[in-house]
Amino acid sequence: MPAPVEFSADQVIYDSDADLVTASGAVRMNREGNYLAADEVVWDRKSGQVRAKGNVVVLTPQGDKLIGENVVLTDTLRDGTVNNLLVVLESGGRIAAARGSRKDGVTTLDNAIYSPCPVTGPKGCPRRPSWSITAVRVIDDPIHQKVRFESGRLQLFGLSLPLLPIFTVGTSNDGATGLLVPDISFSTKKGFELAVPYHWQIAPNRDLTVTPHVYTGVYPALEAKYRQLNQIGAFQLGGFLTYGTIESADPNSTTDEGRGLRAYGEANGKFQLDPLWSVTGAFRWASDKTVTRRYDLTRDDRLRNVINVERIAPDSYISIAGWAFQGLRVDDVQKQIPIALPAIDARVRVGDVFGGKVEVQANSLSIIRIDGQDTQRAFASAQWDWRRITSWGQELDLTALVRGDVYHTNDSASTDVAIYRGTDGWHSRGIAALAADLKWPFIGPAFGGIQRLVPRVQLVLTPPTPNLEIPNEDARSIDLEDSNLFALNRFAGYDRWEDGSRITYGVDWSLDRPNLSIMTTIGQSYRIVDRPDIFPDGTGLTDRLSDIVGRTRLRFGQLIDITHRYRLDKNNFAFRRNELDLTIGTDETYAQIGYLRLNRDIDPTIEDLRDKEELRVAGRVKFARYWSVFGASVIDLTGKEEDPLSLSDGWAPVRNRLGIAYEDDCLELGLTWRHDYEHIGAFRKGSTFGFHLALKGLGR
Repeated sequence: MPAPVEFSADQVIYDSDADLVTASGAVRMNREGNYLAADEVVWDRKSGQVRAKGNVVVLTPQGDKLIGENVVLTDTLRDGTVNNLLVVLESGGRIAAARGSRKDGVTTLDNAIYSPCPVTGPKGCPRRPSWSITAVRVIDDPIHQKVRFESGRLQLFGLSLPLLPIFTVGTSNDGATGLLVPDISFSTKKGFELAVPYHWQIAPNRDLTVTPHVYTGVYPALEAKYRQLNQIGAFQLGGFLTYGTIESADPNSTTDEGRGLRAYGEANGKFQLDPLWSVTGAFRWASDKTVTRRYDLTRDDRLRNVINVERIAPDSYISIAGWAFQGLRVDDVQKQIPIALPAIDARVRVGDVFGGKVEVQANSLSIIRIDGQDTQRAFASAQWDWRRITSWGQELDLTALVRGDVYHTNDSASTDVAIYRGTDGWHSRGIAALAADLKWPFIGPAFGGIQRLVPRVQLVLTPPTPNLEIPNEDARSIDLEDSNLFALNRFAGYDRWEDGSRITYGVDWSLDRPNLSIMTTIGQSYRIVDRPDIFPDGTGLTDRLSDIVGRTRLRFGQLIDITHRYRLDKNNFAFRRNELDLTIGTDETYAQIGYLRLNRDIDPTIEDLRDKEELRVAGRVKFARYWSVFGASVIDLTGKEEDPLSLSDGWAPVRNRLGIAYEDDCLELGLTWRHDYEHIGAFRKGSTFGFHLALKGLGR
């Protein structure tokens, strides 16, 4: 039995002889989710024809809206014809046509134009869409969420461009099979590049994108990416394959390594096995050291591979992981790069013990090298933390730590840096520490706002601990700064322990008032027992009295944001670390300046702590409503006096970028020039020109 018609109108006239119903004035009809509104409706009950006139609106169950002046429908309100109509899609796009018909939910439009862009400006005035598609025929299938264009042309800023004779776009966010917008670029190394991605929507939870790359300067390439989402997680696989000249990474080489296959692969994903256990993995591989730079696949100079099985509970954590790396830098020797397998870490938090919290940790690590030093480590520790607020408003933290380590290493002589290698054989050590950290906040009005002054002092007691005979694999990059000033161990990893009791003191000050915020931190430490051997000269921690470190941040409304980090030499107050980050402007027009100088005079053979000086500038200017220009530059200011191994002469551009962009509600358009000065052996990147076009609202 057909569903009844819900019907309302200001006036209804029924001709019983002709079985004709004429309704006028705010006519509303609804049948099975098909809704009709018009000024007048004539319903011929014999033929089942419904003719609507004046301000006609038809709303489908899929959410699409058809607007016209004269519409003829069947009494199901699903099928019919209309002249001079407008279709408003549920996705937000609009289709206007001279004539249209609808059958079984599919709308066919003749001499139509489609655009997802707004047709009026902010003040309601008419405006031409940035882009639209005109076609002899348009078929809108809301059930399959596709729009098919026949004999279509792209109208871009009034310029008419030919399209494929027949093509389809999706109207949902789920994706559809078809060609994507091509990428166009030009570089001095590859010549003109055209990449045309093809997207295959295999299923709602799986897709594959295959992208052929055609170049005028090198051989073609093929890129592919597969993605899948399932009940326990998601993963993706990607790859890039080509054939061509392989540049030598040897800086002394004047010839290439010949021709051959060049490839890059990547995969990552995460699977939640149950509420507690999960598996995460990420893998990357390159066939040679220059393929990723030459084809703009990644800027990373080291590819990381990891698989990690984790159990995360409210009071416990377990991680069983494996790590491997591929080095792409000139001086990387792959057989000497470590592989960490396995890396196990387990932690459990225990309830109240003497009013504090106890965390028990067990850790094991095995590092192997194909050609080099191998190290195995295991330790167990327990840490007790107690925190109270005194009656005077002071914040007091007490910490107690005990830890036992076991190490084994061999081939230590193959490690070039003496302070890293340790000695061959088995080693064990015990670590113990007691710490008290006291903060005393003072808060009150000042300078028309609220200021906060927090003096802080910390006492750490720890006995002498063996360090140098134990290999250092994970605590090499040591440098005193504001972030680790009050750390229990200022080494970043576990292989080095900062023994020798010390006192650390500092002060935090902040001021908050309307449109102005200032925060500053400064501090220093004094070691009661002298331990100069474990810290390289220049780290700020070699002597009993450390260097002075601090950080200041000033924000003025949303316009100015300045952050200054520094380390001052305790003897002559020279800057050993001087870092400045400045942002001026709004989200649309701004300038950014970053400066970093590390002047620590550390032995240049310790690569993790080499000195450097760098300047970074970037900016964007919005010069019209939708137009902007942008640029960025990185300059290496390191000289031979700062780093004897540096390739810079005190002014060496690293990377420059300049572009112009247009962006409105439905279109992104941009032209970018980028020049990379980096080189890997005989390889030089050079300049790249990129053209970017994104049609918003054009589904896959």
